[in-house]
Parts: sequence; C-alpha cells; structure tokens
Amino acid sequence: MKRLTGTTLRIAGAMAIVVSLSGVQAKAAECLAPADPGGGWDFTCRTVGKLLLDLDLVDAPVQVTNMPGGVGAVAYAHVIADRADQEDLLVAASTVGVTQIAQGKYPADTDVMRWIGMLATDVGVIAVAKDSPIQTLDELLAEIKENPGSIAAAGSSGVGGWDHIRLLMLARAAGMDAEAQRGLRWVQFDGGGPAVTQMMGGHVGLVSTDLGEIAGFVESGDIRLLAVLSDERVPAFPDAPTAIEQGLDVTGLNWRGFYTGGDVSDEAYTGWVETMQKLYESPEWEKTATASGLIPVWRGGEEFESYVTEQAEEMRAISRDIGVIQ
Repeated sequence: MKRLTGTTLRIAGAMAIVVSLSGVQAKAAECLAPADPGGGWDFTCRTVGKLLLDLDLVDAPVQVTNMPGGVGAVAYAHVIADRADQEDLLVAASTVGVTQIAQGKYPADTDVMRWIGMLATDVGVIAVAKDSPIQTLDELLAEIKENPGSIAAAGSSGVGGWDHIRLLMLARAAGMDAEAQRGLRWVQFDGGGPAVTQMMGGHVGLVSTDLGEIAGFVESGDIRLLAVLSDERVPAFPDAPTAIEQGLDVTGLNWRGFYTGGDVSDEAYTGWVETMQKLYESPEWEKTATASGLIPVWRGGEEFESYVTEQAEEMRAISRDIGVIQ
C-alpha cells in the first residue's frame, strides 16, 4: 500500500479539489458513529459535530448516535436499508471500515455510499500497559517470534482487519514467516478504548490501534507507546519512537472522514463536501486535529470517492497475500 509521508500529506492538502459552490447549506441532524462511545468513530462524530456548530457551518446541534456491531457493518446495513436518501445524515468512516468492506465483511461494496471526504489521518501505534515487562518494540517482536502465542494482542478490528494487518506488517518486517504469523493470538474489541481497558486489566498484553482512539490513556500515563507507525514522530507525543527509527520500515495510517447514503441528491452531497472543506480549512480544525495526534489532510468529493475505491482494491490485495480472502 502506498505510504503517505509528511510531504505527501502536505501536498495532498495543498492540491485539494475545489468543488463547485452549487451545494446547499448542510443541516446536520445526526452523525452515526458505528462503534461504542470512546472509539475513533465516536471521536470523529463528536469532535467534528461540535466544530460544525461552533463554526456556524450547520444550523443546529449535531446529534451523535452510537451503533456498534460488525466493525461498522451494522451501521452500513442500516443506512442501506433505511436511510439511503437521508440528506441530514453523516456516518463516520475510516481505513478500518474500508478494510472490512474489501474483505467482504460488509453487506455491500463501497459504491453503495456517497463518500464525502477525509479530514485527517490517524497514526497506528503499538502500546503496552505502563507496568508491562516489555520495554521496547525489539523486545516485543523477539518474544512473539520465539513464541507467537505467548502474548495476546488486541485491537478494534477482527483477524485480517487493519489493526491486525499493522501488527502483521511489523512481524513480517522483523523476519517472522507466514506460518508463525498465523500463531499470533488476536482479540477483537469494539474500539481502541475498550481494548486498552482490557489490557490495563491484564486480559491482553498489547494493543495495535490508532493513536487518536487512545490518546487520553497515553496522556494519563496508563499505557506506553512502543512504536508509532508513521514516517516521523507525532508532534503531540514527541517521546514516542517510530517503527522506522527502530529499524522496521513500516507505517500504518488510518484516515478519518465521512460517508452518507447512496441515494442522497447531488445538491445535498455537494453541500456536505463544501461544508467539510470549510471545516478542514479552519484554524480550529488544525488545532483540534493536531492536539489529538492526527495529521490534517483533505480529500473530498469525486477525488475522495476514487481514493476509497482504490484503497479497497489495495486492501483486497493485502488480504489475499495473508490468506484472509481467496
């Protein structure tokens, strides 16, 4: 999969498409977060929803509804069946969901929705509890290479999901063969927050997830980051080393954005694209995103829809390589 470097992200932001001004003003009634409170999709809905109102980009408070299940599949099915033409509905989305779609775990492909835009990318991290005997990424990888089943790993996706794939990418880079990788123990939770909570309780030994989902646990000192899966250290957490600087050429970025129903009118869809681009261009969004460990980047409208389609194809290729799909 193509790596988004810091330079690439800045270029992407600078070259963001200019949409026509034919759309209507967005009137947000609801943002659907396809997971329990505390996860990345919940963060996306609540943070963006508040800013939309604060910046007068919508004419009423944004209601956030949590609909967990199937790593976003339940919400996806709900929109297809009941709300495909609801013009005041946003649904939080990310690389995690697109990975599930690519592996056939959602009820339909990406083309049944209208993909509004991405506002930022979240950075993948490998974390352990503060009292874990494992102090470095090298120690972790040495342990699981010697005994793949010795440590239970967790994240917000299932086997073959994006959180799992990122851990496998590290294991591969460290020289772990495919057969040994299949021996890794993986536990799925509905969000990075619940995964960290279980790790703090001693039920799992490490978490592979997005920094934005667990930033509060890092700030409180309850967990330690062994590796950040980006090209450079994240400004909000400068003490956390990258995997690259530890000798493993692995990155794992997870974009944050929105889709809406596939039958929403062109006018309403364009209005949402324009609204989100205005939010992205605000100083308030840059401050909020960077403080949460996100890297601001904009892709919207047709450009974003093409990007999602291409990413799904890339995820299918990766999934075939690791034997998750045929």
